[in-house]
Amino acid sequence: MASVEHVDRLRMSDLVPVPPDLFRRVAALGVDIPDLLERVGLSTAQSTFSTAEQMAFWRTLAEVAPHRDIGLRLGSEKTADQRNLAEIAASHAATVEEALQRIARYKRLVCAERVTVARQGDEASIQFRWVHARGPIPHLLVECVFAAVVKLVHDASGSALVPRRIELARRRADAALLEGHFGCTVAFDEPQDRLVLASEDLARRFRPQRGEIYAQLLPSLEAALDDRTPTFPDEVRDVLRRHMVGDAVTIARVARDLALTPRTLQRRLSKEGTSYHALLDEVRRDTALRLLEATSLTEGEIAFFLGFEELNSFTRAFRTWEGTTPRRWRTSRAA
Repeated sequence: MASVEHVDRLRMSDLVPVPPDLFRRVAALGVDIPDLLERVGLSTAQSTFSTAEQMAFWRTLAEVAPHRDIGLRLGSEKTADQRNLAEIAASHAATVEEALQRIARYKRLVCAERVTVARQGDEASIQFRWVHARGPIPHLLVECVFAAVVKLVHDASGSALVPRRIELARRRADAALLEGHFGCTVAFDEPQDRLVLASEDLARRFRPQRGEIYAQLLPSLEAALDDRTPTFPDEVRDVLRRHMVGDAVTIARVARDLALTPRTLQRRLSKEGTSYHALLDEVRRDTALRLLEATSLTEGEIAFFLGFEELNSFTRAFRTWEGTTPRRWRTSRAA
């Protein structure tokens, strides 16, 4: 079945601003901020952080937080004056779909992140991909982001948004907590983290806002996008990650997503000192390591998601990457 996707392809830098109220809000939920930041290697005076520092912050927060629902609360208890630029722009949209398109466009101003909304049949899935992240995305961060989207739609439309389901690329844990919060089924051991809505929810209208606020904000938002420009290979990596769900990701498909011919895509990558096959191999490796570490998917299931025709091909590739088999690598990480 064909799908329709909305994804903004402007590029972005890795260094992003620390939300000005983040440390205060985390402290208000019972976390010792000086201890947390010391563990991560950050300081309260830091105004920006890299993706690696951001991931370390959320992983460590999970270790020290006194309450398991802290990610959900950070997302769902955010007030209008605590919203970032992308969320402010989204709150002034006319519909849920337009709001998500604005988040997709402007999210890079507050995080090295891509947002994709894919409509297929009677469902629409929302994915957040941290462009420079390596390894599993911290579960508290995923929960916070999904909860924030649901809260924004509730506030802007005046009625609750109940997803069709939540899909998480991690082992089963806290199912009752998550299902109780979102009011829907939560599926674990999925290849990607996705917030899945009914397609009809995209047409839900928002309550009228003061249009002049967004009109005044728009020029500065557009100007700021010019500074978020990573390399062309990052564009290709992002498309590869988005389609790595069991289908064969061909160069023709990637080129089509980037509005290029395969020949042009290969030429541009060559100028950057890399190739399509090198990037495919890199993304397959990163995805394999993430799924082996974070989920209970079998080696055969992971091979399928990566687009390998048979398990032996995946095992041979993995030996080239890591010098061992997928099973032995997973066992060593669990030890």
